[in-house]
This record gives sequence, C-alpha cells and structure tokens, in this order.
Amino acid sequence: MYRFTIIILATAFCLLGCRQNTSAGDKTEVTAFVGANIIDGTRAETIKEGVLLVEKGKIVGIGKKDAITIPEGASIVEVSGKTIMPGIIDAHCHVGLANGLQTGYSEENVINHLNTNARYGITTLVSLGDGTEVSAELRNTQNVPTLDRSRLFMAGTVISGDTEEEVTKIIDHNDSLKVDFMKIRVDDVLGTSPKMTEDIYKAVIEYSHELGYRVASHIFYLEDAKKVLRAGTDYIAHSVRDTLVDDEFITLMKENKVYYSPTLMREVSTFVFGGEPDYFTDPFFTKEVDEATIAELRNPERMESIANSASAKAYKAALPTAMKNLKQLSDAGVTIVMGTDSGPAGRFPGYFEHLEMEMMVDAGMSPMEVIMASTSNTAKAMKLEGIGSLEEGKWADFIVLNKNPLEDIANTRTISSVWIAGNKVPDKQ
Repeated sequence: MYRFTIIILATAFCLLGCRQNTSAGDKTEVTAFVGANIIDGTRAETIKEGVLLVEKGKIVGIGKKDAITIPEGASIVEVSGKTIMPGIIDAHCHVGLANGLQTGYSEENVINHLNTNARYGITTLVSLGDGTEVSAELRNTQNVPTLDRSRLFMAGTVISGDTEEEVTKIIDHNDSLKVDFMKIRVDDVLGTSPKMTEDIYKAVIEYSHELGYRVASHIFYLEDAKKVLRAGTDYIAHSVRDTLVDDEFITLMKENKVYYSPTLMREVSTFVFGGEPDYFTDPFFTKEVDEATIAELRNPERMESIANSASAKAYKAALPTAMKNLKQLSDAGVTIVMGTDSGPAGRFPGYFEHLEMEMMVDAGMSPMEVIMASTSNTAKAMKLEGIGSLEEGKWADFIVLNKNPLEDIANTRTISSVWIAGNKVPDKQ
C-alpha cells in the first residue's frame, strides 16, 4: 500500500527537479482551456465561450475570453463548442467493496473504484462504510497537483452494537483513522433484522460529536428519520421510503441544516436484475464492465430468483414514494446531495451516478438543481474543502462534455475528457 505514497513523492521530486532546471520567466506552468461554455457550479449564468486557467492543480482564472488574460507561453487546450462543468461528487457510495459481482474489500478494489469513477467524471467519492487504512492512506495523499484519480472521503467501519461499550470501540477505531464521517444504520431491513436502539444511536451521535465528527444515518422509515434528527444526526443518507414526508420532518431537516441523499439507484439495484436492463448494451456501461459479469447477470436462474424475491418487490414498490419525497423536499428547500450507494456487488461505480442524476430529474428536479446537488451543494454541505465549483483557488476538478447537461441531464454521459487537479484522467488500460 505504501507504493502510492512513494509514487506521489517521486513524481513531486521529479517536478521539483524540472522547475530547478527552468529559470523564472522561461516557461509558464499555466494551462488554458479555451472556448467552452462553462457551468461553474455556483448557479451563475453559463459563461459563454469561456477560459479556464489552471496552474499547479488549481484554478487561477475563469471568465469570458475578453475578460481573461492568458499568460504568454501557457499551454492551450482548445475546447470550443463543448461544455465544462465541475467534477461530480457522489455523497454516498462504498469504495472498494466489490469487483463486478465478487464481494470483498481490498486495496485493488479501492484503486479500481477510484480510477473507474474518475473516467466517468465522478471526481470525488464519500465512502460511507468499510474504509480501512488503505482508504485512509489514499485520502491522506490526495491533495497534490499530480492527482489523476477520484478524491476519497470516508466513514470507516459502520457503527453497530448493542451496548455503549461496543459502539464506543468502533468509534475509537474510526477516530484512529481520522475518518471524515461516522455512519449508523437504523433499519430493520424490511422486518428481518433488529434496529439499532434509540439509546445506542443517541450515544453514538453524542460521542461522535464530542470528537468532532458528523454522523450519517441510514434509515428507511419516516419515524426513524425523525428520531435520528431529534438525536442530532447530520445527514439522512437514504430516502424515506415507507410513506410521504410531512411538515414536521421538513422543519426538522431545515432547522437542523441536515442534508438528504435519495440514493434512488440503490432501490433500483435490488430489483432491476430480475430482467435485463437496457444498459446491458449501452457502450457507456459496457466500456467498464466485463462480459463475464454481464453474462452472470443474464443467468436465467439468477434473474428468476430476483424477480420472485419478496425484498426486491418491496423495494420496487417503495421507489415511487422515494421519488415523490425527493421532489417535495427539494421544493421545500432541503439541501439535496446526490448519492447512489454504489460499490457493493451489482451497483456499478461511475455508471450508477449518471443514472441517479437522470432519476432525480425524472422525480421533478431541474437539470441545474441536480447539477448543484452533485457538485457545489454537496461540497458545501459536507464541508469538502477546495472542490465542488469552478472558482479561483479551488482544485481544477472538471469534466469536458460534448453536449450541454442543462439541456438534458443525460448529456453528462457525453464525456470528452475528465481533469482532476488539472491532470487529464487516463483512459482505461
């Protein structure tokens, strides 16, 4: 696992060496992206035929052509006719849990997920569970101008237990990794498992807050969501799915400044493989998913088992409620953050994020609202510093698209290139 730190240090040393051999004024390190329409993620009007200047991984200028001076000697990247938008943030995923349909957290899977998501334009991932020292090390070495894979934030081990002693032990372990969030589950899995009790999750939230951590709560039922809000949770990490939300819930969300992730694709993943999804023949999907995985998903016995599954039927029935709640909460001014719960077997990193955004529009949000929920709103709500919008001083994490996503959110799929810290994300090897 230490080879990544070595590679980064070696690269940084090489860059420093190159600078020592270049006298001041001989060469600029600025790259200018010229001619694209720029959606900056601040809700401002699109910058027509704009210029984006990048130096040492960060944005040093952004604006219309006639308002930006391109330094002499800058490298020019011609992007006329294209659209630039901030890199997408997935506020709820699970990095490294599987490879295709093979389950098992590993260093190899973590790295694969970071690279796969990057190629899909998902430049930042908030992994709400199961991250270990591998994930912590990769997170700790990501604020460098040489980065060309997705950024990672983590919650560590999901907190569970029947006693304060049990949950405290997990919180202390997560604290030793200096995680970015704590995560609990308050859910009976459609009546098949006991929920975390109220006294225990209150203790988790209180102790986590004492240590300076925010808490993400997995819920299903409206009443549980209200209870964790009253207990002080910072993040509702799934849709309320048993019934429509009410005014009390909306008031609790807004007064406590809690953010909400619908994770609609999580519900879809529970039942969609009971048949054959259209995307099995979508090149945007098949470019990253191997034929053996698709063949296994097409297995008739597997399909029949899922189609007849009681839980699959229940989650499918809950999806319309989740979508109605998303629309109501968005209209009410609750902060929405885009999350997918992708990463476990059958929930495909990178691709699911694009489907999630399309479903959010289907639920009634506008393309601009979905873009904001997938970029700067998430960065601001989750306190992810230096990312989320295209502004001077922030990391140059962005996507160059062939078509405008404000006209059709599905245009986020028309990726021409992805840049992280001003570095072009490499093609799949």
